[in-house]
Amino acid sequence: MHVEVPPVPKEQLLNPRGQQEVGSAEVRQKVDMARDRQQQRGRLNHQLSPQEIQQHCALADADRQLLETALDKLGLSARACHRILRVARTIADLSQSDNIGRSHLLEALSYRRLERLQQALAF
Repeated sequence: MHVEVPPVPKEQLLNPRGQQEVGSAEVRQKVDMARDRQQQRGRLNHQLSPQEIQQHCALADADRQLLETALDKLGLSARACHRILRVARTIADLSQSDNIGRSHLLEALSYRRLERLQQALAF
């Protein structure tokens, strides 16, 4: 997984007032809640079998088409598809969402090479 992090503007570094900081306790709580959601489904997302991915990582038709286009244009394998869906499911869990939405899918796709994705999908 690749995560591109933009540089922090110097104004924020030198004058951090007004920024909303998320404390580690809050992050821990979100992670624990997401993990609980996964355990309620019977497995953690990284352990989902292909059959369980179909069951727990269903997409709306438009989002399925988006994923298919990304897979084709980026030349990604079935294994990569399953990884993307698992990551999208985790992002949805962190958002306390029962379904994978477009924003979850796009974020998961962005963890592939962002530049390559933008070129392929013409964003």
